Amino acid sequence: MGNTPIHTASRHIAVIGAGFAGLTAARALKAAGHRVTVLEARDRVGGRINTKAAQDGTPVDVGGQWIGPGQDRVIALAEELGVETFPSYEAGENLCLYDGKLMRFAGLMPPHEPVGLADAEAIFGALDALAASADAERPWETPNAKELDSITFEQWIVRTANTPEAAFWMRFLANSVLAADSRELSMLHVMVYIKAGGGLASLIGMSGGAQERRFTKGAQHLAERLADTVRDDIRFNCPVTSITQDGSGVTIEHAGGTLRADRVVVTLPPALAGRLRYSPALPGQRDHLTQRMPMGACIKIQCFYDTPFWREDGLSGMAVNQDGPISLTYDNSPASGQPGVMVCFIEGEDAKEWTGRSAGERRTAVLNALARLFGPRALEVREFIELSWLEEEYSRGGYAGFMIPGVWTRLGPALTAPCGLIHWAGTETASRWPGYMDGAIRSGERVAAEITTALATA
Repeated sequence: MGNTPIHTASRHIAVIGAGFAGLTAARALKAAGHRVTVLEARDRVGGRINTKAAQDGTPVDVGGQWIGPGQDRVIALAEELGVETFPSYEAGENLCLYDGKLMRFAGLMPPHEPVGLADAEAIFGALDALAASADAERPWETPNAKELDSITFEQWIVRTANTPEAAFWMRFLANSVLAADSRELSMLHVMVYIKAGGGLASLIGMSGGAQERRFTKGAQHLAERLADTVRDDIRFNCPVTSITQDGSGVTIEHAGGTLRADRVVVTLPPALAGRLRYSPALPGQRDHLTQRMPMGACIKIQCFYDTPFWREDGLSGMAVNQDGPISLTYDNSPASGQPGVMVCFIEGEDAKEWTGRSAGERRTAVLNALARLFGPRALEVREFIELSWLEEEYSRGGYAGFMIPGVWTRLGPALTAPCGLIHWAGTETASRWPGYMDGAIRSGERVAAEITTALATA
């Protein structure tokens, strides 16, 4: 009898958010025999994953798009649901515009002066080694956690970099990987993020890294197929405003009315979750965490051309740009290679500035920057698609929320600890691949298991 599984009566679980975290949790809870209702503020699934169609029908991801080795959950889900992927284009040389000089290079680093190049390589190694010591499961138990959490990434850069080149690459890393400025980020958070993503090579790489593959029909295709497993349980256009707990369950107020459930899963990033009204009020630690975990800042731009002309010049399409406003580009053409698509990112402090500029100003600045990198043919754009994630009402930023100094060591456990009948999920809560689709899926699995265990022992 000791091996007999524990069965619990079916309960009604509400899930707020139909991104990968919410859909995964809903699917798992439904498989466990529970009734679920997913409340989604938007008129679509996917959250920060969003695929649009260009004028010619080409699917283009204006949100998250890449997957790679080590992201076992999202890879397995794509295989299970029959969603096709293809390798990102990376043949040819990369570009870097630094200190007024345009450099072509292969591999990780452009040909800086020997001292600067050596220092840049050394600081990458030092950061990777330091990150390896982080505890991604319980960051506050990382060796020297309080000291590391008391400084910004920028302070560490100033202490460690001996050349402008090394400092530039570290600040670029903060922008490109976390969509944040190095002055905002807790040093401990940077370490944890790198550790949770399998190391720097994994985070920044294409082949063998997090940018290795893309979805043939766009990343939202996977979200839609996952949503099909719980489609009848999703209510769209239902932004939640309040959650009230009492002795027997929760009452959720939303744009479509009121929902009563036994428990609720909140998958919103902490900065947005903190905007809901709670009765009784959230514990002070959880509320203060939501006040100290801002969203990253990113504007993602897609430029369409008749062909990927840069390939004719032996270029991969990947470029790093010190001059801004775009900091990073990739070849984002479909698997067929037609049309040519260049994806550009404005990140961190530049994103905060440029989201306040007019669409015309941004377009002109982006195309001029591309022309400096790839030549005058970059001005011959046939379609220009942009999305500022700062302006998205139900995201207010991207790629994910991050910790400012002092949060992990003082408030870290509150990120995932349930508050009565309220459970927390979302990519920010993952201990592997936070900020990615894979992390969101893992968080949905975790919270479903957490609820199942809570109900079994209640």
